Amino acid sequence: MVPNVIMRLATGAATVVCAAMLALIFFGRDLSRWNLDTAKLQNFKIVFLSIILEALPFLLIGVLVSALLQAFVSDRLIRKLTPKNPVAGVLFGSLLGIILPLCECGMIPIVRRLIRKGLPAYIGIIYIVAGPIINPVVFGATFAAFRTNKELAYSRFYLAFVVSVTIGLILYYFMKRSPLKPETLNQQEAAIVLRSTDMHNHAHDHSHELNHAHNHGHVHSHGGSVVQKLADTPGHAAEEFFDMGKYLILGSFITALLQTLVTRASFASVADHELPSHLFMMGFAYALSLCSTSDAFVAASFNNMFPPAALLSFLVFGPMLDLKNTLMMLAVFRKKFVLKFGILIALLVLFGSILFDHLGFV
Repeated sequence: MVPNVIMRLATGAATVVCAAMLALIFFGRDLSRWNLDTAKLQNFKIVFLSIILEALPFLLIGVLVSALLQAFVSDRLIRKLTPKNPVAGVLFGSLLGIILPLCECGMIPIVRRLIRKGLPAYIGIIYIVAGPIINPVVFGATFAAFRTNKELAYSRFYLAFVVSVTIGLILYYFMKRSPLKPETLNQQEAAIVLRSTDMHNHAHDHSHELNHAHNHGHVHSHGGSVVQKLADTPGHAAEEFFDMGKYLILGSFITALLQTLVTRASFASVADHELPSHLFMMGFAYALSLCSTSDAFVAASFNNMFPPAALLSFLVFGPMLDLKNTLMMLAVFRKKFVLKFGILIALLVLFGSILFDHLGFV
C-alpha cells in the first residue's frame, strides 16, 4: 500500500516540477540567479519532449487497440485463436509483433486487456519482450541504421527471438499464478485469468467456464449494437491512456535527467572491456528508454566506440526492458514478478550477446 502511495505522489510531484522547469525555459526567464545551468535545462527540455513525443503516438495506438479489443473481441474468440500447444503458443507470442507492430509503451495496455480476456499470461508477456523488436517497422529502421554492418542487424532479431522463446518456455513451466496485480481485476476477471494460465491442463472445462463468465457479464462491452460499442470505445481508451500516461511522464522525466547529466566521456572508460561494455550499454539502454524504431540510430552513433556485441546488448535489452516500461509494468503486474522478469531478461540478453560474439555472429 505504501509503495503505491509513494508512486502516485512521485508521479504528481515529477509532473509539477517538470512543468515548472519547462515553463521557466519556454518563457525565457533568467535562471542564473538560481545557479542553474540554462544550457543543461534547455537540453533537458529537448530530451524530455523528444521522448514524450516519440512514445506518445505508440501509447495512443496501444490504448486505442486495447479499447477496440474490449469492445469487439470476445473471450471466446481469444481462446479460440490462442494455440493450445505451449511451443506453438510461445512461437505465436514471439511473432505476434509482425501483425501488431507496436512500441513497448503501447503494448502493455493491450497485453493487460488480452490477459484479462483469457489470453494465457505467458503468451502476452512474450509479446511485450518480442514485439518491440520482431516487427516490420523495426526491421526497416535497424537495417537503415546499420547499412555497413548487416550481421549486427540480423543478430538483433535472432537474439531477440531466442531470448523471447526462452522466456516464454520458462514462464509456461514455472509461472503458477497470474502476474497481474489483483487490484486491477474484479473477481470474475481474476478467475478467468487464473484459469487461462492453466488452459492447457483443463481444456475440457473451457466451455463451461466461458458460459459462466458470459452469463455474469464481466465484459460489458460485448452487448449492444456496433454503434454502441463504438460509442463506448473512447471511454475505455481514455481510461487506459490516463492509467499508462502518468508512468510514461515519470519515466521520461527521470530518463531526461540521466541523459542530461551523463557525459559522452563517461562512455570511453568502459568501452574497451568486454563485460563492463555490455553492462554499461544495457544500463544506458534502460535509462534512455528510447523507442525501438529509433534506438538503432543511437546505437549506430557508437559504432566506432563500442564493440558490436555491446551494441547488440543495447539493441536487444532496451526494447525489452527500460525505465519507462518498467514503471508501466509496475502499474499492471505484481512487483515481485516485474523484478524477477527484469533479472531474467538481463541475464539472457547478456549471456546471449556474449555467446553471439564468441560464435562470430556479430
